[in-house]
Amino acid sequence: MKPSPFLSIAFLFLATTIYSQNKSEKITTQNGEHYITTSIDYPISGTYLFEGDKEPIVLLNPNGLGIFQQHDLSKVNINWGIECFENGVPMYKKGFNYAVYTLWYKNKEANTTTDNTENWISVHFSIHFEKKKMFILGERSKEYVDNE
Repeated sequence: MKPSPFLSIAFLFLATTIYSQNKSEKITTQNGEHYITTSIDYPISGTYLFEGDKEPIVLLNPNGLGIFQQHDLSKVNINWGIECFENGVPMYKKGFNYAVYTLWYKNKEANTTTDNTENWISVHFSIHFEKKKMFILGERSKEYVDNE
């Protein structure tokens, strides 16, 4: 029995659609359920430096792991993601020359009795297109080059 060409085309279309979507992960925070992704249309992985040239840093790896360092504190291993819809499309607000996202992160290991590994924390993440810079908390930044 020979498969029909229509069935083959439908399968190919379905497979392409499934694999072309961003992956999303469901997280539970203190204010409900959210979805996160590590993939947006800009190269967000990398090291973000305080005032552009020193510690404290934030390191975002493409696999959703990284390091977050608060002022005058040691570096903490984290899981991270940008808030998105269930289908993996990032949520953001676009201005004239910038876009604002929500970056969620949580510590991978608890350091104190008050530091819970299950608490997801949201912080401000912005991309400034004219400056070609990305900011976390408005103070840690990295430069980027547009994907062409």
